[in-house]
Amino acid sequence: MAMKMSRRTRWAVPATAVAVTAAVIGGLQIPSAQASPTLPARSPAQLLAEVSTDASLPPLTGTMVETTSLGLPQLPQVGNATSLSSMLTGSHTMKIYYQDARQFRVSIPQPSSEIDLIRNGATAWLWNSTENSVTKFALPADGKGKAAHPKSDLPSTPLTPQQAANELLKAVGKTTVVSVEANVMVAGEPSYQLVLAPRDDRSLVGKVTIAIDAKYNVPLRVQVFAKGAANPAFQFGFTAIQFTSPAAANYDFTPPPGATVTVANGNDGGNKSAGGKESDSGFGSYGKSWLTVAELPQQDLMQGIGGGLKSSSSAAPTGNGPAGVVGGDSQAVISNLIGAAKPVHGAWGSGTLLTTSLFSMLMTNGEVYIGAVEPSVLYAAVGHTSS
Repeated sequence: MAMKMSRRTRWAVPATAVAVTAAVIGGLQIPSAQASPTLPARSPAQLLAEVSTDASLPPLTGTMVETTSLGLPQLPQVGNATSLSSMLTGSHTMKIYYQDARQFRVSIPQPSSEIDLIRNGATAWLWNSTENSVTKFALPADGKGKAAHPKSDLPSTPLTPQQAANELLKAVGKTTVVSVEANVMVAGEPSYQLVLAPRDDRSLVGKVTIAIDAKYNVPLRVQVFAKGAANPAFQFGFTAIQFTSPAAANYDFTPPPGATVTVANGNDGGNKSAGGKESDSGFGSYGKSWLTVAELPQQDLMQGIGGGLKSSSSAAPTGNGPAGVVGGDSQAVISNLIGAAKPVHGAWGSGTLLTTSLFSMLMTNGEVYIGAVEPSVLYAAVGHTSS
């Protein structure tokens, strides 16, 4: 299910990954845990070994809710559930229909609109009903006849707790303390709780809790807690789930009459060098695991989100990106975030710093450094990132 997008657009879509959110907190929150179910004891090592991978994820239909509370400064509100401010500060409900990695559908319903990401074999569609706009992705087949992952525009942010958990499990090692907490009920399913915590106190992450279904070993909920916080800064999980094959009709899609269709090329891999690294920009990183810092040109922070998602179409990008996924308040949101940053200086130089409960962002010398880390880690990264 993993998909690839250009590095610039990762800043345009904190959406479906780390912060796809909207204003439905009232009746659609992830419910609080019920009485702890009795399950056979499992050690952290057993749970790590038993957690399913994408390859063995069973067919399922479910409803998921994602909520984000990062302690950001006050952001402009435009009443648009797909605006960047809503995506960064609220909650989103999604419907997922999953058969396998080549056939799935994720729908984000709104009161009077809907956004859908649909993959059916070698073709994927991204549809926004409000704009009546469609992006079509033609996915290449590899030598074994399986569709390869696209190399450019299709979002790669986690679409399920399974994918989010897979990314987090990569952090397990000498840098991480692994433990278990009391069993919980999630979406009516008895579940274990696996806990990952950074050993280094320079990380702003206090712990990550993964609720794992006891029958299928599938992650049903991921919660990220800031250091010292009692409530999660980010959580993503099922509120209802059925481990049954969805109807095949869920993967059928035909652009509606009058829809604007943009074709994106998932086959070119044009932004990759012979060595397999992206070579199109000054993007870089510093550090590893929980202390990873991402670096990008400040102009890309200002232009990448405002310019929307990258497309292979010759049409000029709009403020809403293809299919109008990101609302038109992006520039105002970025301006507010930059305006909330405070002047800082040190042996590394001078710049402005924005801190929240879960991440820090430093702007200096035309570059932006960002990570779920203490500011000291950002200062150490200045001038030392590698692409």
